[in-house]
Amino acid sequence: MKVKICGITSLSDALEAIDAGADWLGFNFYPPSPRYIHPLACARLVTGIQERGYSATLAGVFVNHDVNAITTILNDCGLDIAQLSGDEPPEMLVALGERAFKGIRPAGHADLADFHNRYPRRQSPPACLIDGYRPGQYGGTGENADWRLAHRLAERSPVILAGGLNPGNVIAAIQQVQPWGVDVASGVEAAPGVKDPQKMVAFVKMVRKYTLEYLYDY
Repeated sequence: MKVKICGITSLSDALEAIDAGADWLGFNFYPPSPRYIHPLACARLVTGIQERGYSATLAGVFVNHDVNAITTILNDCGLDIAQLSGDEPPEMLVALGERAFKGIRPAGHADLADFHNRYPRRQSPPACLIDGYRPGQYGGTGENADWRLAHRLAERSPVILAGGLNPGNVIAAIQQVQPWGVDVASGVEAAPGVKDPQKMVAFVKMVRKYTLEYLYDY
C-alpha cells in the first residue's frame, strides 16, 4: 500500500518523510493553503532530494490552475504527477492524460456517480484521491472523508484515501476502505506546514504493520 505524505514545504521534511518510508511526497501549489510552496522553492527542494540520492513519486497539488500552468510547474519542478483538487472539468484530465488524477470530496452517492460518469479512467493507479467534504473548502481540512463512500469507490477503482488520517486511526481507515494508498498531511505535523518526524515514522509503521498482517492472514 502506498503512503503519500502531503504538504511538504522544506527539504528536511522531505528527506525525513522518505526516511520514514513514504512512497509519495505532495507539494501544495494552492496559495491559501498553510502548506503552500512556491514553484521556485519546490524546484530547489526537488533538486536537493535528487542530489542526496533520495527518491519518491513527487506529486503537485493544484486547485483550479489552467493546463499550461500545471504543465509548466510539473516540468520546472521535476514532478511526476498532478493532483487536481479543485473544480477542474473532465476535459482537463483528458488534456493532461496520465500526468494527472482527480481529487474529489464527495458529499454523497450522487457525487460518486458524477465522478464515474463524467471523468476519464486512468490506465495506471491511482484513479483518484478521496478527501473529506467541507462546503467551500478544497481539502486539507483535517476532517475525515466519508469512509463508507470511500469504500464504495475503492471497490471499483484504486483510490488514495485522505482526510483526517493520523497514526491513531489509519489502520481502522484502511480496514474499512481498503484503498490503494493513504494520504496524510496535518496528521503528521508539529504545526501547519511543519512535519513531525516521529509522527511520520509512526504513521508509516502503522500502514506497514497492517499490510504485513493482512498478507500473513491470506
